[in-house]
Amino acid sequence: MFSFFKKKPVVPETPAPAVAPEAPPPVPTATAEVASDAVGPLAFEVETAARPEKQSWMSRLKAGLSKTSANLSVLFVGAKIDEDLYEELEAALLMSDAGIDATQYLLDALRRKVKDEKLLDAAAVKQALKELLIELLEPLQKPFELGRHQPLVMMISGVNGAGKTTTIGKLAKHMQAHGQSVLLAAGDTFRAAAREQLMVWGQRNNVTVISQESGDPAAVSFDAVQSGKARGTDVVMIDTAGRLPTQLHLMEELKKVKRVIGKGQEGAPHETLLVIDGNTGQNALAQVKAFDDALQLTGLIITKLDGTAKGGIIAAIARVRPVPVYFIGIGEKIEDLQPFDAAEFVEALLA
Repeated sequence: MFSFFKKKPVVPETPAPAVAPEAPPPVPTATAEVASDAVGPLAFEVETAARPEKQSWMSRLKAGLSKTSANLSVLFVGAKIDEDLYEELEAALLMSDAGIDATQYLLDALRRKVKDEKLLDAAAVKQALKELLIELLEPLQKPFELGRHQPLVMMISGVNGAGKTTTIGKLAKHMQAHGQSVLLAAGDTFRAAAREQLMVWGQRNNVTVISQESGDPAAVSFDAVQSGKARGTDVVMIDTAGRLPTQLHLMEELKKVKRVIGKGQEGAPHETLLVIDGNTGQNALAQVKAFDDALQLTGLIITKLDGTAKGGIIAAIARVRPVPVYFIGIGEKIEDLQPFDAAEFVEALLA
C-alpha cells in the first residue's frame, strides 16, 4: 500500500481505535462532541494495490499542473539552444511564480550545465532543467512521522480560504487509515461557520471534536490536549482561526495558543503547520515568511494546485524560506491530498 506517513518503530502493535469507547473526561470551558455518521462516511477507501493508486495520483497531478506545464514545456518543442530560449524560460518561470531568486538560480545553473555537459538539443536541456529542479526541491521533501509522541499534537494555521479546515478533515481520514486515533479541536472561534465545518468533518470521520460556541481558542486547544492525553488518542489536530499575517493582534493570539498548548503537554505542539493556497503565488511566500517568523513552522501543506499556472511557488519557497512541504493538494477528494515528492512534482511540472 502506498504510504502517506512514516511510522516510528515504537508504535504499539495494536493501534488505538478511532474513537475511544469511554466518555471523555469533563473539561472546564469546552464541550466534547462525538460525531456520528449523520452525513455518511467519505467515499475514499485505502487502496490495497499501490500501483493503480500511484498511477491515478500521477495522472491527477499532471492534470492539476497542466497550465504551468504547458507554459514551460512548449518552450522546448523544436527550440534552438540560444539566448532566446533562456529569455523565454525566464519569463515562463516568473509567470509560474517561481520568483526572481529561484528563477535566476535555475537559469544560471542551467547555463553552466549546458556548457559543461555540451548539451546540443532541446530535449537534453529540458532534462537538465528537470534535474536542477529536483535538486532544488528535494530538501523540502520530508515524511510525516507518526508515533513520536502520545498524543502527537498538531497546530494548523492558515489564512481564510486556503482550505485549512478541509485539509484537516482529509488528514484525519488518512491518519485513521494508518491505524491512528484522532481528536479534532475547533480552535477557530473567530469565524462563525468554522466550528460547524469542522464538526461535519468530525461526523464524516467518526471522531470527537472538542469545541465551544464562543470563547478563548487557547482554552479550547488546552482542553483538547488534556482530553487527548486522557483518552490515549494518537493524534490531536488543532484548527486555528484563519487570518492575514498583517493582522498583528491576531498573530499575537496565535503565539498565545501555541504557548498554551505547550502548557497542556510539554514539547507540544510537535508539528506547527501552515496551509497555503497554491493559487496565491508570491502572496503564499509572504505568508510562509510571516507565519514562520511568528510560530517557527515545522511544515507546509500546499492546496489548490489544480487549475493554476502558479506551480512554481514551491521553487520560490525552496530558495527563500525552505520549510518542509509535507503534503500537496490538487482537488476536493480525499485522495487528492498526497505527500510531496520532489521527483513526482517535477515530472508533472515538466511533463
